[in-house]
Amino acid sequence: MNILVLSHEYPPIGGGGGQVVADVSRQLAIRGHSLHVITAHFGDLPEFEKQGNLVIERIPSFRTQSFRAGFPAMACFILQSVRYGLRAVRLFQPALIHAHFAVPAGFAALCLSRLTHRPYFITTHGGDVPGGAPQKTDRWFRFVLPFTKTIWRNASAVISVSQQTRRFAQKHYPVDIKVIPNGIDLQAYQPGTFDPKKSARILFVGRFSPEKNAIAVPRILSRLKDLKWECVMLGDGLQMGEVKRAIADSEMTERFQLKGWVTPAEVLQCMQASDILLMPSLLDSMPVTGLHALAMGLALVVSDIGSCADFINSETNGFLVSPGDLDGYAAALRKLISNKKILRATRSASRRHARSFDLRSAIDSYEETIAQVTKGK
Repeated sequence: MNILVLSHEYPPIGGGGGQVVADVSRQLAIRGHSLHVITAHFGDLPEFEKQGNLVIERIPSFRTQSFRAGFPAMACFILQSVRYGLRAVRLFQPALIHAHFAVPAGFAALCLSRLTHRPYFITTHGGDVPGGAPQKTDRWFRFVLPFTKTIWRNASAVISVSQQTRRFAQKHYPVDIKVIPNGIDLQAYQPGTFDPKKSARILFVGRFSPEKNAIAVPRILSRLKDLKWECVMLGDGLQMGEVKRAIADSEMTERFQLKGWVTPAEVLQCMQASDILLMPSLLDSMPVTGLHALAMGLALVVSDIGSCADFINSETNGFLVSPGDLDGYAAALRKLISNKKILRATRSASRRHARSFDLRSAIDSYEETIAQVTKGK
């Protein structure tokens, strides 16, 4: 089946939601569907890529940062994806349109559906729902919320990646929403070798933004200066300057590596060389980073928010901490860092627990939705 996919984020730009777009699209292509992905261009990325049954077309936008799309960039993506989408519909003849993120891709899907009479469905990832990422999008939704309701009403199906995102959405959009949790392809991930002689390596991956709470990382680790550890932080954003100052003020510069925004392949390389994922987010839905860390066999110290509790299996593979509890994060890390036997066992338990998130199950559900949409159900 031919499927037109719209998303303003697709690796290597964007965050975890973009990675989900890539995972779902690639797996559907492997199963024999033909997909044409329209996404935003950035930097020197190629305008076209072909990967088997998957074609990726990157279109002009005002995007100025790889990790973040501002309002002008999203508005530009809507206009340009309608323009380029009309050409793709004419040449590619898709049976339906799949919009990842209700905003902005949902707007474009609605326009293309009305212009070409193709049905569309949306997958919402969290930040595209009122309340999902209040620090980033609340001010936008004050203005655009009335205009978004028609996107949800006219979609042939709506998918959410978590129960939390579904609850946020249903406060504003009274439509049926199906939950398909993000999945992971275990065969594509090879954990690194545990070396008890080395200092424990702690990893943070994500936007340096208020909801991801990147500034908490140096504040937590300043409580553990008596232990042997090193920390790698991957990402960029508004809190970068604040994070650097906190590290310097705590005299921990030699123990931190700030690598900025890196490619998905580089993220996995860092995970392969790490022991613990620290994720002190204040707000999140179904963070893809947690899934990747499970598959790579990392111990997890994560906030008890959204679907993060699903990542922890009875504390055998890590710890859930109340968001904002810096002492709680530090205590959990101390247990792991100070006892290498516990750290080894916890890492092994993560890899076992990752089997619960097999990507094949998620793709089965997507195929069911695609069949229902094309049959007009």
